[in-house]
Amino acid sequence: MAEVLNPVASIKGVTKKIGSKALVSNLTLDIPSGQIFGFLGPNGAGKTTTIRMMVGLISISEGDILICGRSIKDQFEEAVANIGAIVENPEMYKFLTGYQNLRQYARMVPGVNKQRINEVVELVGLGQRIHDKVKTYSLGMRQRLGVAQALLHRPKLLILDEPTNGLDPQGIRELRDYLRRLCQDEGTTVFVSSHLLSEMELMCDSVAIIQNGRLVDVKQLKTVGDAVMPAGETLFEVSNPEAAFSLIGRGVLREGGLAVVAGREEVAELNAKLVAGGIKVYSIKALSRSLEDQFLEITGGEGIG
Repeated sequence: MAEVLNPVASIKGVTKKIGSKALVSNLTLDIPSGQIFGFLGPNGAGKTTTIRMMVGLISISEGDILICGRSIKDQFEEAVANIGAIVENPEMYKFLTGYQNLRQYARMVPGVNKQRINEVVELVGLGQRIHDKVKTYSLGMRQRLGVAQALLHRPKLLILDEPTNGLDPQGIRELRDYLRRLCQDEGTTVFVSSHLLSEMELMCDSVAIIQNGRLVDVKQLKTVGDAVMPAGETLFEVSNPEAAFSLIGRGVLREGGLAVVAGREEVAELNAKLVAGGIKVYSIKALSRSLEDQFLEITGGEGIG
């Protein structure tokens, strides 16, 4: 994996052992700033163990984790000051209102005033219900309140462990939208683990895949800035696939069309060539493998957990 310039977090050769068993083995990973970065792996791969080490809930057997250049092992308070986190489910006082919960937490964190509380309430879309008691909240609303609490001190890194657990499709979509807005408006980096591959594909800029406690691969899901997508396979749905093949001189015949490996500019040129040759082009579509296909190929079909 290429080195990331100025990563918000660096996991450096981290190992976690319980007795003779290694839950995480020599894991090295840089988390780029300003992204939603996904963390995927089969059951027992070491995702939650890694996250617990990142936030200091369990010790590191070997290696180190740096948060904004500060060591979790040697500079714990300075490191965790840059982190907001929800590990498993957010815990709230259900007999208090959402606002009272945030006020309670704000008392423990220097520099958090009423204006900041109001900012995070609006950011997660709880303005209409923030003065209702938490016991009346849906699970999705409690997740959003947990995110608001984690954001109060303006962390550089927000860590979410399985944040979509128990959410309905609307709640998942709302959470995805809030995280994207958070990245854009607050400049916060989000590190999120989830078992929902389709949601991770929609939500994340990049994902890291681990298996048996080891890093297997890092995939970039979205291009950065105006970067041009590399050449890939494109399907031209045409009136006469055989004639299209003869005209272009390459490709693979597929049902209803011709698949050709071509970059962005060449796709436009091939389309013009087909039309000029009297062949009707009904649609042009990129044939990309889904994150699920790639994950199952890399992990040998093991389930997500």
